[in-house]
Amino acid sequence: MSPAAKKRRIQRNIRIGVAVLAVLTVIAGAIRIMKPSWLTDDYFELDSDAIDACRPEIDVELLTVNPYSRPGTETKKIRGLVIHYTANPGASAMGNRNYFEGLKDSHATEASSNFIVGLEGEIVQCVPTWEVAYASNNRNIDTVSIECCHPDESGKFKKETYRSMVYLSAWLCMKFDLDEDDIIRHYDVTGKNCPKYFVEDEKAWEQFRKDVGEALKKAK
Repeated sequence: MSPAAKKRRIQRNIRIGVAVLAVLTVIAGAIRIMKPSWLTDDYFELDSDAIDACRPEIDVELLTVNPYSRPGTETKKIRGLVIHYTANPGASAMGNRNYFEGLKDSHATEASSNFIVGLEGEIVQCVPTWEVAYASNNRNIDTVSIECCHPDESGKFKKETYRSMVYLSAWLCMKFDLDEDDIIRHYDVTGKNCPKYFVEDEKAWEQFRKDVGEALKKAK
């Protein structure tokens, strides 16, 4: 190959390299805007006026840091929400929160949740979303847990509770760049019958996720 041909080949390869780099830069920029969660495995939250506007009323009652209910362990990137039921018919959100708090003294077990939705739709936060709650076994490290109160042994939620579950889940999905398909049950992690009503009535579970999806569409 002549020196002139070699020079042309080098120049062509440089142009191709520059073009490829430009395309990759555009793709990375689009991902950063459209799906920023793809770029990290670390904890992050999205922040916008639209997300703030969708935040439901939350009573922040954080547990004391302790080995039995709030270990203070940092979470990784949030990859899903896990829905639970309290298995404690008639108990309030604060009653369940206070049970978790009492574990620091009783040492009875390790248990907690990031959020608890009460019988009247009240939402209590027990553990920050950037910290592990003892709720979802091997998924504690990359999920946010939501415990939900229920009035009786059937595990079916009151309409007030259900409505807050939908709005809280939609808001958290927006914060963590998730959608309704990223919402799972405790059952899906361990096979435990939790939340009882959504395990025993698959149609009700699918409807819940659809309702969250509709709430997300309206919010956007």
